[in-house]
Amino acid sequence: MAIPTNKDELLRAIADDHAKLAAELAGIPAERANAKELDGHAKGTSMSVRDLVAYLVGWGRLVLKWHDRRTKGLVVDFPETGFTWNELGRLAQKFYADHEQHDLRTLTAELERTKDAIVRLVESTSNEQLYGTAWYERWTLGRMIQLNTSSPFRNARARLRTWKKANRIR
Repeated sequence: MAIPTNKDELLRAIADDHAKLAAELAGIPAERANAKELDGHAKGTSMSVRDLVAYLVGWGRLVLKWHDRRTKGLVVDFPETGFTWNELGRLAQKFYADHEQHDLRTLTAELERTKDAIVRLVESTSNEQLYGTAWYERWTLGRMIQLNTSSPFRNARARLRTWKKANRIR
């Protein structure tokens, strides 16, 4: 799918990519969800399927946090307080740790809730607010949302498909 350039395309991309990811996640055996068999988000690390979903939840929550703080006129620490853009591997490790006590089913439900909150945000925002002006540096709000929802959903699905194929999981 092409990069969304308007509200309707963004909503469609989030819905479509999430639905495809959810279908892949539904086929993960519970006993394999915690096995650190996927390449991690930091060089030289490994992660589990559960970690991958925690990562997606973490970024989704950040989108909501950014918007909430900006709406309240507060400073937004991009990408997150205590992290710089060149420390995204360390931030990924934080997301994994934030959810290490949750099982895959719980995290998948949290991802659904987070996605739904982002969809409500997009629906309540005009096309002009989403794509008409820069929101963070040169990026529009719509592009920032897409970079942290539909794009990583698509990437996660590809990772899962490769892992499932290598491990003969249907």
